[in-house]
Amino acid sequence: MFEKILSKIGTTLPKHNLPYMIIGGQAVLIYGEPRITRDIDITLGVNIDQLKKLLVAVKDLALKPIPQDVDSFVTQTMVLPTLDESTGIRVDFIFSCTPYENQAIKRSRKILLRNREVNFASPEDVIIHKIFAGRPRDLEDVRSVVLKNQDIDIRYIRSWLKKFESSSDKKNLMNTFNKLLRVHEQPKSQKHKNRK
Repeated sequence: MFEKILSKIGTTLPKHNLPYMIIGGQAVLIYGEPRITRDIDITLGVNIDQLKKLLVAVKDLALKPIPQDVDSFVTQTMVLPTLDESTGIRVDFIFSCTPYENQAIKRSRKILLRNREVNFASPEDVIIHKIFAGRPRDLEDVRSVVLKNQDIDIRYIRSWLKKFESSSDKKNLMNTFNKLLRVHEQPKSQKHKNRK
């Protein structure tokens, strides 16, 4: 079910010149441990002035906008929640054209689903999103992504977390990441000890 929708997204959004990346639970499934997820979260590299263009793409995808007053809801939340009525799967389109999101979209990885390329956030950007969200489920996701991706760019992650700490009210992002990273670095130190 999810693969079918994701592959359609991979074809439809570029056709409408809407830069995007899949984030959230669907990205965790690519890089981390399997887990239950009931929705698809998509970051768009555009602002809400592109809402009309998105609504055309949503129609092409056979998705139904959930809010009664779409304009008002998107203006307040920067999100367009939609529903695939045939499966009950929710697809959330998140408007964002910050320097970070634009760079993250450029760094996204093309994953082949049903012979179609779909842009997924890189493992590093999945980690950054999840650390910023900070819920217990998100931190578990970070653990699984860190453990399964030994070559993550730690410097890139720390650089953005540091910027977010200085520009938001979240002040424990680096500390949270460093604690989770110990799980990642532990095997390396153990290997080093074993060599001695």
